[in-house]
Amino acid sequence: MNFDDPHIQPGIALIAGILVLLMPRLLNYIVAFALIIYGLVGLNAIYKFVG
Repeated sequence: MNFDDPHIQPGIALIAGILVLLMPRLLNYIVAFALIIYGLVGLNAIYKFVG
């Protein structure tokens, strides 16, 4: 099974949402890391850095 953009982003969003509910003080860090991961996944889809 190939894990690409449609498989990774919903999982990241779900984990980030649960973490925000459990630890609201970490909201800034969770959002920042989620945006960085989304950006890397998007760039990988364009430039094929991995796989």
